[in-house]
Amino acid sequence: MKSHSIEAATDEIFKHFDESGIKAIKLATPLGLGKPNQLLNALYNRVKKDPTYSLDIYTALSLDLPEPKSALEGRFLGPFIKRQWGEDYPRLDYLKDLKTSGLPAHINLHEFYVNAGAFKNTPYMQQKYLSINYTHVAQSLADVKVQMIVQLVAKRGESYSLSGNTDLTLDIRDLLAKEGERLFMVGVVHPDLPFLGGEAVVDAAFFDLIVESPEVTHKLFAVPREPLTEVDTVIGLHASQIIEDGGTLQIGIGSLSDSLVQALLLRQSDNERYRKLAATFVAPHFPEHNRLELNRFESGLYGTSEMVMDGFMHLREAGILKRTVQDKGQAIYLHAGFALGSQVFYDWMNTLSAVDFQGFAMSRISKINDLYDSDENSLRRQRVKARFFNTCMQVTLLGAAASETLEDATVISGVGGQYNFVAMAHELDKAHSILMLRSTSYRDGRVQSNIVWNHGNLTIPRHLRDVVITEYGIAFLRGKSDEDVIKALLNITDSAFQAELLKKAKAQNKVSQSYEIPAFAAQNASASIKSRLRSNEGFFKVFPFGSDFNPEELRILRSLVSLKSQGSIERCRSILKGLFTDHKPFASELTRMGFGFGPRVGFKDRLIRYAFLGSLGSKERTEDCV
Repeated sequence: MKSHSIEAATDEIFKHFDESGIKAIKLATPLGLGKPNQLLNALYNRVKKDPTYSLDIYTALSLDLPEPKSALEGRFLGPFIKRQWGEDYPRLDYLKDLKTSGLPAHINLHEFYVNAGAFKNTPYMQQKYLSINYTHVAQSLADVKVQMIVQLVAKRGESYSLSGNTDLTLDIRDLLAKEGERLFMVGVVHPDLPFLGGEAVVDAAFFDLIVESPEVTHKLFAVPREPLTEVDTVIGLHASQIIEDGGTLQIGIGSLSDSLVQALLLRQSDNERYRKLAATFVAPHFPEHNRLELNRFESGLYGTSEMVMDGFMHLREAGILKRTVQDKGQAIYLHAGFALGSQVFYDWMNTLSAVDFQGFAMSRISKINDLYDSDENSLRRQRVKARFFNTCMQVTLLGAAASETLEDATVISGVGGQYNFVAMAHELDKAHSILMLRSTSYRDGRVQSNIVWNHGNLTIPRHLRDVVITEYGIAFLRGKSDEDVIKALLNITDSAFQAELLKKAKAQNKVSQSYEIPAFAAQNASASIKSRLRSNEGFFKVFPFGSDFNPEELRILRSLVSLKSQGSIERCRSILKGLFTDHKPFASELTRMGFGFGPRVGFKDRLIRYAFLGSLGSKERTEDCV
């Protein structure tokens, strides 16, 4: 069945439920990019107005436009949002209600993964969060007997593609079919959604309802490319040195993954310079120096990743992602469960052809994140020398990790597939799970260590400890005693916190009373990182893969970040500085922010303008950040 409007499709869906005698609707929709927002809004609002129905929405990573937290942020974000996502991007109404009036009592939202930090102060989401391994989500949704999946799809000729969301749709459909349960499948065609291959390709019979409407032409949700810090850059450099040629790679999204990809590209394109950099940042007495990999990639890497993002595009274009495995007679260089990234990445996927298209296979999470199916032996043969990279928030001195929930039980993101890949690394021959984190973070008004003695809400237990990386180096933990694990982690801890942590370990009889931090690790400080980066000028780039902000906006961003961190006294100083700063050199920035100088400008706007101008005047211009 086909429909040519969102309203008509909504009518068909409710007709189906009415004929089935269903008033309690259980709807699933993909995480991230695959949500048909306009149809979801129509369904949500129909139920919202008619409480004779109830609606449970099961999903993850509901994407939303950023909302300014101040008038100044609003001046900056307004034009950027229009350029990045268009003027007609359909925000999810259930998210808008959640952030304002709340959801109606007869509608529930259940998410197993959320945008990092987006709902840490939202009681509803903290209460409704589903803590589930990615591989268990499909069975959980089958257990509650989800009745319908609505999904954005791509079309080419008479074929359809689930595009960047094969992750759970296929597994849920198969599980419910085995139980004899009816699942109503709805596909909403988007003309710009990449047509991807592998298990994503289906025919029209896969769906009960296909929506092809001229209303669905909005921009896809493109994730802005993140800036790298100096710390991120060095973590990526360390991480790049434990990837073997001819191996298997899994990475996620974010600045640490970008820094890893940046370092791999340098390893391939300028190996002499790469080796020099590696030597600069590896301590001369690093105890496991012989475990590092520095050579160029001849055989290349094969990717098997729950998420595919910009990094895999860069690795493919650089000739690194080229090792292939056989899957149903096809040579595959990348298996993935879902796709999310920048507009550049979406454009790249849309233009794939020949072997680049055929070798990029979307698949289901039960295959990507696990081994235990009928193809287990072939999966093991494919995933040789696997390196599974994930990020975490904190690591305990005994090697356990907290990646998604704070000590006080506040959920920041979700487990996702992290546990799956950590456990799989211990099942595969010569594989490693690598957890990356910054050694410190700013919390509760002060710098604190991210390597801690203990944590109350762990994602990864200590018995699955393997490899941990901070800006100060690599800690190989697998198979080591508690004492040796503690020593290795202290070696990559910021020196400001080593003594306190060592004292705690000694008090608990986990480390010999005579043990001292070795000299090569006793100077772990941010100043040392900055100094070594300066001696290798050109390696550190804030946006190594380009930015979605233009140079003018980058200068403005630096000023806004500075203002946001200022206390009342510092803010007054910025206002005073702005009063005596010539505005002419900053005319483009002031115009971009909509600041005028006429007599009708209000007092409050004048103060904001002077604070902004004062902050601009105290910072170097940042064209080099692009």
